[in-house]
Amino acid sequence: MSRLEVRDLTVGYESGPVLHAVGVEVPHGELLAIVGPSGCGKTTLLRTIAGLLRARSGEVRIGQRMVTTHGIHLAPEKRRIGWVPQDAALFPHLTVAENVAFGMLAGRGSSRAARRAARSEEVRRLLELVDLAPLAERLPGQLSGGQAQRVALARALASGPELVLLDEPFGALDPMLRGDLRLAVRELLRAEGVTGILVTHDQAEALSIADHVAVMRGGEVLQLGTPEEVYRTPATPWVAGFVGDAVFLSGVLHGDEVATGIGRLRATPVADAAGLVPEDGAAVTVLVRPEEVRVRRVDAPSAAPAPDADELDGVVTDVEYTGHDAMLAVALADGQRLQARVTASGLVPRGSEVRVSITGPVLAYAPESAATA
Repeated sequence: MSRLEVRDLTVGYESGPVLHAVGVEVPHGELLAIVGPSGCGKTTLLRTIAGLLRARSGEVRIGQRMVTTHGIHLAPEKRRIGWVPQDAALFPHLTVAENVAFGMLAGRGSSRAARRAARSEEVRRLLELVDLAPLAERLPGQLSGGQAQRVALARALASGPELVLLDEPFGALDPMLRGDLRLAVRELLRAEGVTGILVTHDQAEALSIADHVAVMRGGEVLQLGTPEEVYRTPATPWVAGFVGDAVFLSGVLHGDEVATGIGRLRATPVADAAGLVPEDGAAVTVLVRPEEVRVRRVDAPSAAPAPDADELDGVVTDVEYTGHDAMLAVALADGQRLQARVTASGLVPRGSEVRVSITGPVLAYAPESAATA
C-alpha cells in the first residue's frame, strides 16, 4: 500500500526555514492537491518528499518505508517515486516509446538500453493508457504540449512507482487542453492504483480533481481536507478567500445570528486555531460566498411588490460573464457592495435595479483569525 505520511517536516535554506512542522497524509491510491501563493513552500515540500532536499527534522513515510527521518535520508532513486514536471522534460533525441522506456530503467540506463526496452509489452501498455500508441515512433519535437505531458506521465508510471509527484504539469497548456488532460491524469492514477500529489496554482483545478486539498501559506499547512470541506468550511477567512470568491462582512454575534450592515444573518461560528469559538456578543467577520447571494430583478420598481423582509435594494454595477454563469457586482442603497454569482439564465444586465438577500447560514470568524491567517 502506497500511503504517504509526512509529519512535523521542517526544511530550510541558509536564509532560514521554508517549511514549518508540515504534516500531510494521503491514503493509498488517492490524489492530494497542494495550493498556495508563490513562495509558500509547495515545491519545497514536493522536492523534500522526492528526496531532492534534506529535511532539518520530521518524517516522510511512503507505504511501509521510512524514507526521511532523523539520521535517514533515502536517495531519490530508491524512493520509488515518479515525477511529472511542468515542461515534460523529454529527451529530444529519443522517441516517445524510448522516453517511456527510459523511465523503466529508473534513470540508470543508457539511450541504447532505452531503445531495446522501447519494444516491450509494458511500454506498449503504458502508451495505450495515455492514448499515444500510434505516436510511439515520434520525437518530442513533433508532439503538442498535451501529448508531451502524457508521455511524461507514462514515463513516470513506467518504473512502477508507489507515489507520483506532479509539479504544475498543466500550467503551460491552453484551458481546453488543460481541462481534458487533468481529468485523464486523475483517471490514470486511479486505474493504476498510484498515490499522487499535485502542486498547482489553480484552485479550481485542485477542487475539481483532487480527493484531498492542502492549503499552504508561509511554509505552513493552514487546512487539509476534502475539496468540499476546504471550500464550504474554510479554517480561516484567508483560506476562504484563496480557494474561492468570497464576500466578507463585519458583524456582531447574537446566538445563531449575526447582526450585519445588511441585516441579521443565520450564522455558524468557526473555531480559531486554538479551538476558541466566538462568544455571544463578540465582533465577528462573516463569510458569504457569491452563490449564496440571491438576486431578484425589479423590472418596474413603481409596480413591483414590496421587498421581502430579508431583501435589500441595489443596482448591478458590473457583470463578469463566463458563459455558464456570471458574477454580478451589486451596489446597495446604503453604499455597501456585494458580489453575486448567478446562472447564465439568471443573468441581469448592468444598471438593473435588483433586490438581494443571503440564502442559508453564513460562517462567523473571530476578527483576530482574519488578521492573523
